[in-house]
Amino acid sequence: MRRFVAGRLAQAAIVVLLVTTVTFVLVHLAPGDPIMAALDRPGVTEAVRQQWRESFGLDRPIGEQYLRWLANAARGELGWSFSFRLPVRDVIADALPRTFLLVGLTMVLSFALGIVVAVLQTERPGGRRDRWLGRILLLVYSVPDFWLALVALLIFAYRIPILPPSGIVDPVMHDYMSFSGRLLDRLQHLVLPVTTLTLLATAAISRHQRSALFEVMPSDWMRTAIAKGLSRRRAVRRHALRNALLPSITLAGLYLPALAAGALFVEKVFSWPGMGLLAANAIAARDYPLITAAVLVTSVAVALGALLADVAAAAADPRIRVS
Repeated sequence: MRRFVAGRLAQAAIVVLLVTTVTFVLVHLAPGDPIMAALDRPGVTEAVRQQWRESFGLDRPIGEQYLRWLANAARGELGWSFSFRLPVRDVIADALPRTFLLVGLTMVLSFALGIVVAVLQTERPGGRRDRWLGRILLLVYSVPDFWLALVALLIFAYRIPILPPSGIVDPVMHDYMSFSGRLLDRLQHLVLPVTTLTLLATAAISRHQRSALFEVMPSDWMRTAIAKGLSRRRAVRRHALRNALLPSITLAGLYLPALAAGALFVEKVFSWPGMGLLAANAIAARDYPLITAAVLVTSVAVALGALLADVAAAAADPRIRVS
């Protein structure tokens, strides 16, 4: 197990380094720069912009800039955000917990619902419930995340205005509410983005879990349980589900990148002030340090999540000895 974890950590470090390197190069090769975006005013001359570029080292060769950024990042210094006019570390620290909240709730709800739906389909394969659930899940699975978010926003925030359309809290009244009122306000703002991501994730997870359940159903111990008088429903819930959960543990790590990508669009649509909205605004502002730092932090979080999922799957596998 120690060798397994060490190997996964080495792979994760290589992946993070490659992702951040490619991101750094691409954002610097793209047209425009943060100085042009930050000082785009009629009274600012090109000479003044050039002085700012020299002061931040943006006039140096891209290789030198990258080595300097890598050395600073190794010490925890992620640079200065031109769009927020704050240290990048402070900007990331403010946005990251909000994305963790969004993705964490989505993971818990989507896996719980996905497993329940898969069990309901497996209890009577080919029946009416199985067919209708399969069609609904296929439809949801095929819908783009941004389109579903826009439809949810249009229906439940504007046509039937029962939920807030954007933000994380009410910007005016939140501070004047009681504790229960502030909690309810936060939950109301969570409903639309979490529901959108949960529906998309549940559709994929339930399909994988259904396949895993069908793989264990022909096993000898399942046939023995049914032959002894146990109903198919109880056999699925008592025995098959426990042995088919291992692929779902692995799927949790594999689905983290998809959730991170989907959160970018969902956060943008609902103006959720997390890492997705932060990265989108940083790209629009050509904020090089913030873009690279956002990719770095997200890739590290995804790599660690995948590592934890692999370790959990290995620990749950009876064929592997933890030592």
